[in-house]
Amino acid sequence: MTALQKDRGPGSPAAAGPAAPPDPAAGRTRTPRRRGTRRYWWFTPWLYLLAPLVLLVTFTYLPIADMLGYSLTDWDGISPTRENVGAENYTDLFTRPELFKVFLVSGVYLVASFVQIAAALYFATVLSFNTRFRNLFKGILFFPYLINGVAIGFVFLYFFQPGGTLDSVLRLLGVDGQHLWLGDPDLVNKSLAGVSVWRYMGLNMVLFLGAIQSIPPHLYEAAALDGANSWQQFRHIIAPSIKPIISLSVILAISGSLAVFEIPYIMTGGANGSETFVIQTVKLAFKFDKVGLASASAVVLLVLILIVTWIQRRLVPEERVELS
Repeated sequence: MTALQKDRGPGSPAAAGPAAPPDPAAGRTRTPRRRGTRRYWWFTPWLYLLAPLVLLVTFTYLPIADMLGYSLTDWDGISPTRENVGAENYTDLFTRPELFKVFLVSGVYLVASFVQIAAALYFATVLSFNTRFRNLFKGILFFPYLINGVAIGFVFLYFFQPGGTLDSVLRLLGVDGQHLWLGDPDLVNKSLAGVSVWRYMGLNMVLFLGAIQSIPPHLYEAAALDGANSWQQFRHIIAPSIKPIISLSVILAISGSLAVFEIPYIMTGGANGSETFVIQTVKLAFKFDKVGLASASAVVLLVLILIVTWIQRRLVPEERVELS
């Protein structure tokens, strides 16, 4: 036995195996965590939400509260004093036919909005598949939504004038005569509603198109193997899959039909029976100096939109769509 083997006896350090690496944290002093800080972690998200909440309350809820207060007064918007009249403004709204008949005009826009949803759903379904020049058609259909409403109003003023563009096109199709599209009370609201359909259909189409393109392709392949035609694929695959988007579009359509303002105000100013609820409210406030009555009208409009939204949610509850 050599001298090196004698040194590696049972009691020698070499016999005990390789030495463990030194602990890097052995020389550090551990600082215990402060348990009290955990109690304040729940407040951290509210710090990030503080700024938007302040803006929301300042520019939304406080003006609504002021509007509720104005609706109970007889105020002209200028005088420093306001006479409290209670619910008299609301009584006027529901007892004076000339103030309440504007809802009939909203009915025309409501019907037009459902035509708009149907047309948008049709084009979104067609353009979601491999159609020639589909990107071009998407841009053409969405382009009207990007145009300023004032510009659209002035363009369609020339389009609907007697002997204008529409009459010229109808003359080419064999329909002679000049029509008072914006002067006939039987035609003015239909004409203005048609402009709204043309302008906002592209927005609904984009919403539907995004929802349809999220449907897995293998569902269409399985349906084709089972012999389903295009209508059956739409009925059993596309429509159930985009049901939440359709529900959202219906809510927007109903609320939008009640709050129509821009197009009829620019093109007719509410003349010839085209006055909408919002145009009437603006005239009451700034033309007749009845800010209290106008505020009551705005409150009624807000309540109607909330009621319609609640009814729609009850009839068509929001469901989670599982695509597999």
